[in-house]
Amino acid sequence: MSGKPLIYFDSAATTQKPHSVIDAITKCYSEDYATVHRAIYEIAAKSTESYAAVRRKVKAFIGASHEEEIIFTKGTTEAINLIATVFGEAFIKEGDEIIISVMEHHSNIVPWQLLAERKGARLRWIPINDRGELDMEAFKGMLSEKTKMVSIAHVANVTGTVNPIGEIITLSHQVGARVFIDGAQSAGHQPIDVTLMDADFFAFSGHKIYGPTGIGVLYGKKELLDLLPPYQGGGDMIDQVTQEGTTFQQLPLKFEAGTPMIAQAIGLGAAIDYLQAIGMDEIAKWEQKLLARVTKKMEGIQGIKIIGTADKKGPIVTFIVEGLHSLDIGTLLGLKGLALRTGHLCAQPLMRRFEVPAFARFSFGIYNSFEEIESAMQSLKEAMLLLQPQLSF
Repeated sequence: MSGKPLIYFDSAATTQKPHSVIDAITKCYSEDYATVHRAIYEIAAKSTESYAAVRRKVKAFIGASHEEEIIFTKGTTEAINLIATVFGEAFIKEGDEIIISVMEHHSNIVPWQLLAERKGARLRWIPINDRGELDMEAFKGMLSEKTKMVSIAHVANVTGTVNPIGEIITLSHQVGARVFIDGAQSAGHQPIDVTLMDADFFAFSGHKIYGPTGIGVLYGKKELLDLLPPYQGGGDMIDQVTQEGTTFQQLPLKFEAGTPMIAQAIGLGAAIDYLQAIGMDEIAKWEQKLLARVTKKMEGIQGIKIIGTADKKGPIVTFIVEGLHSLDIGTLLGLKGLALRTGHLCAQPLMRRFEVPAFARFSFGIYNSFEEIESAMQSLKEAMLLLQPQLSF
């Protein structure tokens, strides 16, 4: 990039793809492609089985109890919107309360705001401390019989904070609330077991776990999904259509209207195979080593402030440089071949909480190395010196 060796530190936004994923998508389109669920000819049957196999892989990958609990979506954003819409239609009424936190990605804010406005419900915000951790005492004080939904990031996309979702789920269930876990920043970085965590809903995006864009997963407990109305109408989700009315398919097809993302699902399956061949525990260990190394290096650089210093973090380091705008830092580092994210990171409430105009973020994946960190730190120092010549390191 910019004539330099690429150092890709933006995996929290989207991951680069292994050859096995690219090859699986190419093979799907060039050799095995046909529609699914609709035809009896040979390649359609083969395509349908390959597509169904991915649902089984996802079930095992996240520890679900039933294949029917795995709903394919376009991504985490659509999954949150789906539940905010259909759960809201079925169970939210005027005066009910929905709890989210100040650290949430916009995708885990706006759908709940729209639901609250539509239904006359109250949206409540868990505050965070200066380390980027949830104020759990404040959260406990918010819970009541009015609480119908709690929606929280497993790992925050800005601070990297790993939230205490076990405690959140237990406390929420004690008052009868349901819990949605946004797993966009956790699913590709650590083992996930939705049954063990007792989440009511969990979502992640394929493109953040080394798969393609355009495919994601919504997990929901079967008994809850059965109670919810369809999200969209169209082909594949119907049982019978007459002039008098329509009946719908059973799970999971009830929530999958239209021709599905066939090649994208095949790519997602290949990405899961790739991750499991390495081992999610091994991935977590490596990324924590990267996190520790870059954190130690950055703490030793004058003028840098890390945003998010929780004891438990995912492989994310967000920072500001005192006296400099993050856009300037990002521009100069980009010219040195370093890909990072700058701006509000889809978390404007958090930006206002920390009273900063913009963030800069390094985020890591399985392909990053200590050598890249050393090179990035040198480039960061050079960029800071160019913008602030009075500095010394």
